[in-house]
Amino acid sequence: MSLRLLAGLVVAFSLVPGVLRAQTLPIFVLNSLDASVSVIDPASWTESRRISTGKEPHHLYLTPDEKSIIVANAGSDSLTFIDPRTAEIQRTVRNVLDPYHLRFSPDMKWFVTAGNRLHHVDLYRWDGATLTLAKRIPTGKTPSHIWIDSRSTTAYVTMQDSDELVAIDLGTQVLKWRIKTGALPADVFGLPDDRQVLVGLTGSDSVEVYDVSGAAPRLAQKIRTGAGAHAFRAAGDRRHVYVSNRVANTISKLDLQTLQVVGDYPAPGGPDCIEVLAGGRYVLTTSRWAKRLTVIDTQTSQVVRQVRVGKSPHGVWTLDHAPRQ
Repeated sequence: MSLRLLAGLVVAFSLVPGVLRAQTLPIFVLNSLDASVSVIDPASWTESRRISTGKEPHHLYLTPDEKSIIVANAGSDSLTFIDPRTAEIQRTVRNVLDPYHLRFSPDMKWFVTAGNRLHHVDLYRWDGATLTLAKRIPTGKTPSHIWIDSRSTTAYVTMQDSDELVAIDLGTQVLKWRIKTGALPADVFGLPDDRQVLVGLTGSDSVEVYDVSGAAPRLAQKIRTGAGAHAFRAAGDRRHVYVSNRVANTISKLDLQTLQVVGDYPAPGGPDCIEVLAGGRYVLTTSRWAKRLTVIDTQTSQVVRQVRVGKSPHGVWTLDHAPRQ
């Protein structure tokens, strides 16, 4: 082996610390424009296989009991259930109309989908095996992302093209209130005490903080993070949350107690959804425009790995994750 090749292997190996190499369970990356999910082998950090899904899959979601990863196929009105340990398809559920974004309530009694192109939110009852539509609620333009509070009582949904945040009472299946937001609201994230929610403004450079503790919501604060503020992921310590800034090509770390930015990390290629590996040191993000999964070391603030995946990678999940709240 030449000295040059040996030196290259040493450098490449040094960029993947032992704790990162210790990941064992597969990582799933959704490819929106390829109608597929890439399965990443963390031992080699390569795509081991690709799972076909329905048309226009836009988000995937690990159920609260961690038994299934659900892919929402908006273009084919279906859900694909995948085993998060074996990467085998468990089943396909059809006749779920335009599921763009999706979320289970923490108690797993409610399943909520946002019909992005059809301007409605669907509330399904869940008995552990079957989804039963309870109510279809017309909303503002282009429902985007969903958050459900820790008590499983309220769903918060952003309206991407009418610049609104709405709250839906799950018990009564009625819309409780709506409030205007900044430009192109995307992801929404609730603080652990359920008194405030964060909204990422993809059409701006900020995160808005809403006080939802009273009968009517109010805008409490605006936090500047970076252009194209988009998706959230809890850091796993109940103190911090990450937000991807898709246009700025960065990920910001917010302190949930001070509501200030306390860290910024490079995230090339249009960062979208985020996952945090067990231990909290490594952040994964889908680089939407670069067809890559990007791995960031938050201790060194460096990109330590990029893995080629499919077109327009969107969601990313793994069982080897830090706590989600």
